[in-house]
Amino acid sequence: MSMGTTTAGPAKRSRTTAVSAWESLFRAQVAVMRTLAAEFPTRDISFNEYDVLFNLSRQPDRSLRLRDLNKHVLLTQPSVSRLVDRLAARGFVAKVPEPSDARGTIITLTDTGFEMFRRVAFDHMRSIAQRVGTRLDNDELEQLAALCDKLRGDE
Repeated sequence: MSMGTTTAGPAKRSRTTAVSAWESLFRAQVAVMRTLAAEFPTRDISFNEYDVLFNLSRQPDRSLRLRDLNKHVLLTQPSVSRLVDRLAARGFVAKVPEPSDARGTIITLTDTGFEMFRRVAFDHMRSIAQRVGTRLDNDELEQLAALCDKLRGDE
């Protein structure tokens, strides 16, 4: 080895690999999200409004505290608050004060909101299956889900 040549240690290679993996994951996520947003099957609600309805629909009572909803969606807190206000004005969600904390708000998916969610969900799921499911086989899809859950801390 010449004086100007150095070998990267394991820690540096690991950092480089982690950064490369992160960049690939991030770019894949952006590409998939752009495609799904462009192919979103309705103009009745936006992609982000659907995300709120989707997250509420997954709750046992179709309700979440606003601060917990913020943890599930990919928007900033002020954006979520404004979006929830628009959904409430259209009758898709209801807002009530949190009984145990007067500063908090409970967001509940209404029957109208649930019907809107269900109407859009089937076509949206078809679009997801086309964009993701046709590019990866079942083993890869399961591995991708497991790896993403692990990165989120859902092990």
